[in-house]
Amino acid sequence: MQKMQFKTSNLAFANVTDNGFYGQDIISVKQFDRSKLAYIFKVAEEMRTMVERFGSADLLQGKVLANLFYEPSTRTSSSFAAAMLRLGGRVISINEVRYSSVIKGESLPDTVRTLECYADVIVLRHPEVGAAALAAKYASKPIINAGDGIGEHPTQALLDLFTIQEELGQVDGLRVAMVGDLKYGRTVHSLTRLLCLYDVEFDFVSPSALRMPEEILAEVREHSLPYRETEDVNEVISDVDVLYVTRVQKERFEDPAEYERFKDFYVITPKLLQRAKEKMIVMHPFPRVYEISYEVDSDPRAAYFRQIQNGLYIRMALLAAVLGKA
Repeated sequence: MQKMQFKTSNLAFANVTDNGFYGQDIISVKQFDRSKLAYIFKVAEEMRTMVERFGSADLLQGKVLANLFYEPSTRTSSSFAAAMLRLGGRVISINEVRYSSVIKGESLPDTVRTLECYADVIVLRHPEVGAAALAAKYASKPIINAGDGIGEHPTQALLDLFTIQEELGQVDGLRVAMVGDLKYGRTVHSLTRLLCLYDVEFDFVSPSALRMPEEILAEVREHSLPYRETEDVNEVISDVDVLYVTRVQKERFEDPAEYERFKDFYVITPKLLQRAKEKMIVMHPFPRVYEISYEVDSDPRAAYFRQIQNGLYIRMALLAAVLGKA
């Protein structure tokens, strides 16, 4: 039986240009406060209900998303595409820029100004820090940052925070451990910044060569939040409410030998989780390589696939919001 499509043409929220997001770029988590987060999370919950009941809606019918990815992506590119399609819009996907005019030397400003001639919103992933801000400077249509080098990944941080709230029912009062490559991991940079809006404690677990950048630690201190740094995950496993695990990113290392030294520095196993709280969650932004064993997947505390699912609802909410339809 074919699923019904959710019709929104007669609903009051079909056109909302005063939501604080309409026409805006989403470049950094620094744009968000707790009220804006609450708004996006509320819309994301509505999107989940809509998907579960109807599958799709006509909210963004007639709108076009340009997915512009200068780096490989599975989850982010496909979830943005799925989000747009679920809302009735269409997608232009450029996932291999070597097949585009970029290979001819076209600049990022010219590329985004070209794409906005065809699209209403552009999602950009780029290997250089600040690329999304540069694109936004030249574009007249909304730019959504899907990761700029080792800088930020704001939509990942939003879905991560949403997952924490959905899984544990709160954010204030939690103890969060970030484990793995904290130096190059843009997901942990953005999530830490968002969590600074809440009353949380941090454990930063990494080899000393991959520790959290001082810039991020300084922001934690500015918010007077307690944190500790350690190389040993065993020191924190029994105390944390959230274990956020990241891979060691091979593509960020200039020296392959350095990557080989760190690639399996941490491996989360069922044996390790025996010492963890009964009510806690294990998260991962994926892709997963060595750092969480597959045996952990059957543990109800393993939240990472639910985390991936939440990415669809958050990105649906963001697209609807910046296009004035949330």
